[in-house]
Amino acid sequence: MSKGTVVLAYSGGLDTSCILVWLKEQGYDVIAYMADIGQDEDFKAAREKAEHLGAKKIFIEDLRAEFVEDFIWPAVKANAVYEDRYLMGTAIARPCIARRQVEIAQKEGAQFVSHGATGKGNDQIRFELTCYALYPDVKIIAPWRIPEFYNCFKGRNDLLEYAQKRNIPVTATPQAPWSMDANLMHISYESGILENPKSVAPPDLFLMTTNPEDAPNAHDALEIEFKNGVPVKVTNMKDGTSKVSPLDIFSYLNEVGAKHGIGRIDIVENRFIGMKSRGLYETPGGTILLMAHLDIETFTMDREVRRIKQGLGIKFSELVYNGFWYSPECNFVRHCIDKSQENVEGKVQLSVYKGQVYILARESAKSLYNEELVSMNVQGDYNPTDASGFIRINAVRLKEFHRLQGLSSTKQ
Repeated sequence: MSKGTVVLAYSGGLDTSCILVWLKEQGYDVIAYMADIGQDEDFKAAREKAEHLGAKKIFIEDLRAEFVEDFIWPAVKANAVYEDRYLMGTAIARPCIARRQVEIAQKEGAQFVSHGATGKGNDQIRFELTCYALYPDVKIIAPWRIPEFYNCFKGRNDLLEYAQKRNIPVTATPQAPWSMDANLMHISYESGILENPKSVAPPDLFLMTTNPEDAPNAHDALEIEFKNGVPVKVTNMKDGTSKVSPLDIFSYLNEVGAKHGIGRIDIVENRFIGMKSRGLYETPGGTILLMAHLDIETFTMDREVRRIKQGLGIKFSELVYNGFWYSPECNFVRHCIDKSQENVEGKVQLSVYKGQVYILARESAKSLYNEELVSMNVQGDYNPTDASGFIRINAVRLKEFHRLQGLSSTKQ
């Protein structure tokens, strides 16, 4: 008698392959679900492996376009960066993956969903908060939080032994001494030898981008056109290559950025669950877009609106990193950010060269930049004597503060 149907977020790797078989042994019917969000994966081989392991059904979903439009583009509009450095390629992907997992579960009448995220990381939170938000009655099976599972599998060797006994195919390639997560937006590296923050990452770790030292000695010049805060066209000004669809734009920026070694970082970050972790990331296209969007936004947005929006961007980043994409507060913040982007349009020209992005120029029909007003050669509609009163008014507060400080120091 089956305990019910479970939709497993399946990667085809050792962990989720063992989880698939383990779930079957526990009495569940398993539907294997894979999301194509731009990772380098042999989906045909993964399907055949899931079939071999006894999956009841297999869904391989191409989510690349909606990943860009529904998740990466809102992050671009927000200038989303967690703790000043991390562009959140993994955090942004998880609600995209989990959303389709829930849709499949509801369509197939599955009462359960499952994943291979560990009990120490952020991904378990991101997956499960999304599932509960979109499918409140769902039950979640998280094997790495179930003692009967994690006490049996204390390391990779235990998984390999289980795989051998259960006839689970295992690739013969050697295991890298770190874990990796790849998608269209980035590749992340953590764990293993990287857990020691003093250890320098080996030069062959990065797979997505060229080492900046080995990047071409000639730059690429790009023009990115924005509308409502998102890119609508990218053009290579040297060879004329042009892309207009969201997926093509982002893929091309990844290609050019990777060639020039753009977007590598090595950081220690604060996980939501309460511990610090080290992560290495490469985000070429996202880094280019962040720099270009910051430039066109400052060019077209009112100063005080932008100050408020900066705070909203920080809040958005924290919410997404912590797994609250589908929370009411994140929905509210996204709507506010969308409103702020109504006039963020125009073109930014930039150069990419040996790991760096250099802004060259910008133009916009909705720019708030007044060349005549700001010119040092033309007085324009501005009376310099007005600055005297402006300065004196702003000095009142400073004078009073230092008057009080003077009184305090006198008393001492």
